[in-house]
Amino acid sequence: MEKYVKDNFTVKHEVFTGIQIIYHHIHTKTTYLGVSNKEETNSFEIIHCREGRMECKIGNDFCYVSPGNLLITKKSELNENAHFPLGHYHGITICIDVDKAPKCLSCFLQDVNVMPTAIMERFCGDKSYFISRSSQSFEHIYSELYTVPREIQQGYFKIKILELMLFLSVFENEDESKIRLIPPYQVKLAKEVCQILTDNINERITIEQVSEIMGTSATNIKTAVKAVYGVPFYSFTKAQKMESAAYMLEYTDKSIIEIAGEHGYNNSSKFASAFRSVKGVAPNEYRQINRR
Repeated sequence: MEKYVKDNFTVKHEVFTGIQIIYHHIHTKTTYLGVSNKEETNSFEIIHCREGRMECKIGNDFCYVSPGNLLITKKSELNENAHFPLGHYHGITICIDVDKAPKCLSCFLQDVNVMPTAIMERFCGDKSYFISRSSQSFEHIYSELYTVPREIQQGYFKIKILELMLFLSVFENEDESKIRLIPPYQVKLAKEVCQILTDNINERITIEQVSEIMGTSATNIKTAVKAVYGVPFYSFTKAQKMESAAYMLEYTDKSIIEIAGEHGYNNSSKFASAFRSVKGVAPNEYRQINRR
């Protein structure tokens, strides 16, 4: 299978001394983020996913940050090499070095007390990490961070980080971690299934066929794929094919009929329907919008 890789990039802004906001635009399954430093035991990160899915290893198990999720973790817990199961990820990471950051971010405001040290202890004290499902309060804060006018970025970042930290200082951090941790064997199984689908992307492979190849039950495969990729087996299969097709539409001169055939579709109208259900537009429209 030919591979077409889009650019990956991060944009960093120093908001306060010791506090950075980083925008991630990832279009690959594995990349080096360079965020981990085992010696920075007094630093933590607030990670928000807008689109895609990011894998984080916690001890011997794994958790996955999906759209709307918020992960707060000690910087020393993160790996420098990050994995993105869906092949793309868009999100914001706020990095806070407690030793360098202002002791109090809001001391000039009455009745407001926001201290980075207290927030790190609140969320990363016992388990060194905390993960939350989508929250309307978080989404309100982050939706504006994703659309900041360039002319007012620096000042606006300060206001929004203060707002986020203020909210976190009173947020009821009920432990949702147990239901999110995924054992290594399921992660390994899901990734092996993904590789089989990638190697046979020009075929319409069934879960029964994958089950026979893997020597495990269809139920185990369904469970593992849903846990790691966040969608059922056949939804993931279709999404994977359409992402691959989208790359070809954007980066090659192959006709839509050719691309459809290379992804197991001998009917261009069925391919177009499947493509639209995943990407939101028809293949020819996608090519016109994204052609480089």
